[in-house]
Amino acid sequence: MVEHAQVTRLFDATADWYHFNESDIWMMSHSFGFDVSVWELWGALRYGSRLVIPSHRVIQSPKDLYYLICKEGVTVLNMTPSAFRPLIRCQAETELCDQLRYIILAGEALEPAILKPWYATRSDISPRIINMYGTTETTVHATYNMMEMKDVQEVSSPIGFRIPDLTLYVLDAHDKPAPLGVIGELFIGGAGVTRG
Repeated sequence: MVEHAQVTRLFDATADWYHFNESDIWMMSHSFGFDVSVWELWGALRYGSRLVIPSHRVIQSPKDLYYLICKEGVTVLNMTPSAFRPLIRCQAETELCDQLRYIILAGEALEPAILKPWYATRSDISPRIINMYGTTETTVHATYNMMEMKDVQEVSSPIGFRIPDLTLYVLDAHDKPAPLGVIGELFIGGAGVTRG
């Protein structure tokens, strides 16, 4: 069970990374049934920002979606990597300019190589691409990784660092801390872990 306090602490714990504010324009591109929608909806409300909710038809068309992002001046975009891939092609094929500050990728593993075409036409500082890992049970996000151009050479999905009010442990098959470089299971604890 995700509680309101866990949602507000998510934004408090990540505030120094993002500096979201009332000037931001968020886009809600996910279904209410997907945990990333919690980040999209409550992020806009938390900071007094505007929230753009595209129609299902627009969501299904990368070209129309990118047009709406530009037209509405969206500054905070959250997407799964597989949904972002066709948007990369669209932005490269148009003369439209977006106002994006952050592109936050979550909901599935990121293959960094998909960002090569993006970085071929854009800098790695504006907008910032962030890869976040988490589960519903950790209130959407548990880790944060600011992507850079050099990261496209990575083979695995870089999940980055823990959100400050969480603890992460990689444990072996016997629930003991796994040595560096040894495969294990990720255990997450802290204020973001939901009840149940």
